[in-house]
Amino acid sequence: MSEKTKYELEFVVQSSPQLLYQYISTPSGLSEWFADNVNSRGELFTFIWDDSEEEAKLLSKKSGERIKFKWLEDDDEGNDYYFELRIQVDEITKDVSLMVTDYSDDDEIDENKMLWDNMISNLKQVLGSA
Repeated sequence: MSEKTKYELEFVVQSSPQLLYQYISTPSGLSEWFADNVNSRGELFTFIWDDSEEEAKLLSKKSGERIKFKWLEDDDEGNDYYFELRIQVDEITKDVSLMVTDYSDDDEIDENKMLWDNMISNLKQVLGSA
């Protein structure tokens, strides 16, 4: 299996960090924009889209700031890949940004970035900041 490449994206979001955190860290929040449905049992999150289901392990979270997941498929294969959603607030302008860190195969990076663009666009609509 080829190595995946790490990439980061930044999205400016018109929202309070506290509200944004609810949408990136809770099953109900994530199911509003990230997946059709999200269930969690402890550190295990199940993401459901149409007819597919993926499980991820919650690696870490810091209240109001960030959350990091690892797909179980990567865990089973012994990979260190993860995806992280991190809230960043500019100290001067107070602009709120959502930083996305993810990994992808080189030939799928553009496609995955577009997927994140679409998902964050959905998130902004849900937040009323579109």
